[in-house]
Amino acid sequence: MELTFLGTGAGRPSRQRNVTSMALTLPPPRCSAWLFDCGEATQHQLMRTPIKMSRIEAVFITHLHGDHVNGLPGLLSSRSYHPGAGPLRLFGPAGIKAYLEAVFSATYSHLDYELIVTELAEGVIYEDDDYSVEAYPLQHRVPCWGYRVTEKDRPGALDAEKARSLGVPFGPLLGQLKNGRDVRLPDGRFVRSTDVTAPDRKGRIISILGDTVPCGTIARLAADADLLVHEATFQGDMAEKAAAYGHSTTLQAAEAARMAGAKRLYMTHFSSRYREEDMDRLVAEARTLFPEAYAGSDLLSVAVTRPGEQPDGSCWA
Repeated sequence: MELTFLGTGAGRPSRQRNVTSMALTLPPPRCSAWLFDCGEATQHQLMRTPIKMSRIEAVFITHLHGDHVNGLPGLLSSRSYHPGAGPLRLFGPAGIKAYLEAVFSATYSHLDYELIVTELAEGVIYEDDDYSVEAYPLQHRVPCWGYRVTEKDRPGALDAEKARSLGVPFGPLLGQLKNGRDVRLPDGRFVRSTDVTAPDRKGRIISILGDTVPCGTIARLAADADLLVHEATFQGDMAEKAAAYGHSTTLQAAEAARMAGAKRLYMTHFSSRYREEDMDRLVAEARTLFPEAYAGSDLLSVAVTRPGEQPDGSCWA
């Protein structure tokens, strides 16, 4: 599992940072990508990565400010030209459907795939066999949401040699044990799945927040997250200015990560007043409260691994 920052700037693009977007690559064998926000020129940024447009299966929009959504109509339209692009799910605040309908109508655009639009309500908004996604409102100048992606726990690896030593024959019984089910052997003996499998592999949690001032739902979204993405538009001593614009500071992002018990924090949505030479200072400031704080940068990819495990194999090699 890997998160790639496609844009880490606030408000408007600069020469160093595009506006907000990021892509979460799901591990093999699924090898699809979920996009979070889609500011202007997001599709151009994607062209600078190995991520295939046709493999984007869902887009999650935090709010309807232009720096988070103005790249969406173009990206959706371009996806029609990519072979193999199947249905795409789009999640976003109330109004996202009307926004797209207006743009597509005015530009005579047509999609050659099914677009499934869901306007957000609190709680679980998507679930399949491998993942669930929750959404909760944040506090910004317009309705804004944060997302919590939870990978479901997976059965531990089967110790086939041990299973054979217990008399388990090749065939369906091995598969049942691997999938966590206890079995009875032909001779009547009982073998438990836990006897021949490693402990379950704990699922990973990625929390991605939209623009926000400190608020109560952040703790719910970020609790025990393996990776928290939190905006840090301003440096720590600018809390008053940040609040006036509905944003957070580096110190507020770090405090949110600390209070939620997150493992790593990546800050993003930096004001254009900050240059690359300022990043070490901003990170150092955040680390006074949360040592595992980092600064996102455009086209940076961050692996999200389970404890003691290597990164998942590449989907795009």
